Amino acid sequence: MTQELHIVGGGMAGSEAAWQAAQMGVTVVLHEMRPDVGTFAHQTGLLGEMVCSNSFRSDDDEQNAVGLLHWEMRQAGGLIMRTADQHKLPAGGALAVDRDPFAQSVTDALMAHPNVRVEYGEITELPEDGHWIIATGPLTSSALGQAIAAETGAEALAFFDAIAPIVYFDSIDMSTAWMQSRYDKGETEEERTAYLNCPMDRDQYEAFIDALLSADKTEFHEGEATSSPDPTPYFDGCLPIEVMAERGRETLRFGPMKPVGLTNPHQPDVKPYAVVQLRRDNKLGTLYNIVGFQTKMKYGAQTDVFKRIPGLESASFARLGGIHRNTFLNSPTLLDAQMRLRSRPNVRFAGQITGVEGYVESAAMGLLAGRLAAGDILGQPVDVPPDCTATGALITHITGGAEAKTFQPMNVNFGLFPPVQGLKGGRRGRKDRYKAYTDRAKIAWKEWLGAAALDAA
Repeated sequence: MTQELHIVGGGMAGSEAAWQAAQMGVTVVLHEMRPDVGTFAHQTGLLGEMVCSNSFRSDDDEQNAVGLLHWEMRQAGGLIMRTADQHKLPAGGALAVDRDPFAQSVTDALMAHPNVRVEYGEITELPEDGHWIIATGPLTSSALGQAIAAETGAEALAFFDAIAPIVYFDSIDMSTAWMQSRYDKGETEEERTAYLNCPMDRDQYEAFIDALLSADKTEFHEGEATSSPDPTPYFDGCLPIEVMAERGRETLRFGPMKPVGLTNPHQPDVKPYAVVQLRRDNKLGTLYNIVGFQTKMKYGAQTDVFKRIPGLESASFARLGGIHRNTFLNSPTLLDAQMRLRSRPNVRFAGQITGVEGYVESAAMGLLAGRLAAGDILGQPVDVPPDCTATGALITHITGGAEAKTFQPMNVNFGLFPPVQGLKGGRRGRKDRYKAYTDRAKIAWKEWLGAAALDAA
């Protein structure tokens, strides 16, 4: 009789791990504590719920490492990418999805799979035996977090992710705002007009920064602050806007509010000093999230500050921003090359808790963990993919490629890939270099999938 695989956590990583293992013929028990035990960031008990943003970022599989990761997961029959494609929204060159139908479809697919059983309730201890994957993500429960800390002999590492606010479209003043993707990127008119833009002149920008810096900020939830010298070690890829502003008054203007690649049709001869972009958050186009505007401001302060943005003076918010802790392991020290806990090899970890950052990266680590665990159960061990692939580059980084003393969460990027020899450096050679990375990765990924299929035959 085939042994069961237990997976703790029904987010991106856990859902993908369950799907991959089940597709390989393994019986999977997926444990999800929601809705019995909630978090201060999740709103439903659905599997695969998107908490922070509705974007899977770039879908360019030739010039972008994230897009390459999309491609690899599609080639591997990934549930998360298949479902994202089913519920995609116009977003220029990015892959954005209608978040609620997306999560419902992920839940329905897993519930309907004959090899998957979903059990609701909190897992509070690391199991002594059996085959397990811990994919509890950034909001690992306190009890399980303490059990992990006790097992690893180290304090849990943590940084803080912030959530961007969502605005009702019909409350936005379109006599000020306009629809355009930067540089008109996209193959269709819908893609080229996927973003909503709110312009600022210099005085408006300076007043906005002043309001941002002086706004009341939230206190952290009990137990969130760390005992390290920096009590709030934020991840640079998801900084609250007020933290960015504190780093310099021009930081936002060179970040999420950069005014490049856009022409205001209301004032075509006037170049905006800064631009706030909003991205569609649902298929109906009734909700838009403010891109890059993760925040830890108090709710009252958020409405006051965000209504200073031209076009949002009368904005109505479907959701205000928030902040939450993100717990992760020092994976280079604690995990082996197969994502197993060195001190307890029957337990694998996957997703953001391993020190990857982002929906796609988390799902990719779930995909890999599910296949590795299923291979062990079936007596057909699976090798990790080569480090010239996006998935392989990530797993190599978190299980040994990163410096353990300074380990921090990482998005997939070409800096994690082995260099391609003989290519020019600098800006001029970048396009050719990235294409060489993705061409090489696609060949290696197909070979890895083919070898895994032969091993399972």
